[in-house]
Amino acid sequence: MSKDYWLTVRTGPKVARERFDTLDDALEELEARAARLTLAPRRETIDVKVRQFSPEVQVAARIEVAGPGRFLPAKRGGVDVRGDGSVRAYVGGVRKRPLKAKGRTTPFEALRRALS
Repeated sequence: MSKDYWLTVRTGPKVARERFDTLDDALEELEARAARLTLAPRRETIDVKVRQFSPEVQVAARIEVAGPGRFLPAKRGGVDVRGDGSVRAYVGGVRKRPLKAKGRTTPFEALRRALS
């Protein structure tokens, strides 16, 4: 079986990519990495004189799953780990559509449901 799913982790200027056989494997690794990244130190508010960027609007890390297919993947989505430690899920590549966790579901469960 070929490895059809790509996991891309962006933290600041660093980009790491990994390949997985199944969507479930890729999503499990996405959740584990996001959990570790939420433990990172919180960001401060950035003041650029004209506007302020609070930690909850800053993206500290982005973790994305894409596949199968390298250039035009059939499924694409991920999570943004914010500067305050919160996690927000989305689907899409260039045009990201935010996912809302309904009830007691987590952003990871919402992403898993949207990509399955």
